[in-house]
Amino acid sequence: MGDVTPHFSSTAARFDAASNQLHQPVLVERCLELLEPSVSRPSQGARSVVIDCTLGLGGHTEAILKAFPAVTVIGIDRDAEAISLASRRLAGFGQRFIGIHTTYDDVDRVAARYGEESGRVDAVLMDLGVSSMQLDVAERGFSYSHDAPLDMRMDQASGKSAAELLASAPEAEIARILREYGEEKFASRIAHAIVEARASQPLQTTSQLVELVRQSIPAPARRTGGNPAKRTFQALRIAVNNELAILQHGVPRAVESVRIGGRVVIESYQSLEDKIVKRAFRKGIESSSPPGLPVELESHKPYLRDLTHGAYLADAEEIARNSRAASVRLRAVERTRETPEHQFDPDSYRGASHE
Repeated sequence: MGDVTPHFSSTAARFDAASNQLHQPVLVERCLELLEPSVSRPSQGARSVVIDCTLGLGGHTEAILKAFPAVTVIGIDRDAEAISLASRRLAGFGQRFIGIHTTYDDVDRVAARYGEESGRVDAVLMDLGVSSMQLDVAERGFSYSHDAPLDMRMDQASGKSAAELLASAPEAEIARILREYGEEKFASRIAHAIVEARASQPLQTTSQLVELVRQSIPAPARRTGGNPAKRTFQALRIAVNNELAILQHGVPRAVESVRIGGRVVIESYQSLEDKIVKRAFRKGIESSSPPGLPVELESHKPYLRDLTHGAYLADAEEIARNSRAASVRLRAVERTRETPEHQFDPDSYRGASHE
């Protein structure tokens, strides 16, 4: 973890001027409404700190900085390219924006470093999934719509690419990844086809994988549901980037990273993400008192308040403006008190001691 000095690559040079068009933040006005009570503290005369755990091209961060002049945003991203682009885009805000090159399961350590005296911040925002830049820059290999090297790494400086994973993983493991992370009905058939194909020539490009998936899926199933490779690409992206494990650590750490009265706002785009967020939030929203007691135990009362009462969905107007909003599920909570000792997991906050 550490501050990143902006570097300007060929991607940055090509897309910097159009970064506002490339990244249209999803549900940005609703996010600002949810964040506002936790970052507007004029009577205390203190600056507020928000961690944007998924900086991307900086769309949400820019909106926060414009809407709340007394806020500093710490932007986290595992993609050095995103840090570079966002830093250039947000340069006009000076020291109110700080970019950190790390994964968002480090949110508690970032909060401990940049939060106020408590080592906690006022709010945390997560906009999950693949970013606009990663989808729109064909050579990153995230899109099944463009031919490119089969990479899919959000941090191209580390880890195995999708091509390397498919070249070495056992058939059963490939099938598990496709079934669990992509909810792909034909996972076993696709995995078998991948292993057969790599015996003569490992898959190297997105178009090769798209064609292999298309041939592996029965014709009737190919006629509905969009591109038949969509679920396979989602599954491989999640596996390559270890996304669900990072999210499982990241959400409880985000909750523990905000002060009393602080808020956590999370946008998910597929069911596996949303289930993790929902489960982590429910732990604090619901009472932990043993069932059957005539009176709720004080120490077992909820420590989170549900702000969205389930998942908030984009309306037709938002979807028309930004098609990526069609699958969004937004959930938000407010921290009302410290996590009860019997529910506190030391792994959920490593930045400072729990009181």
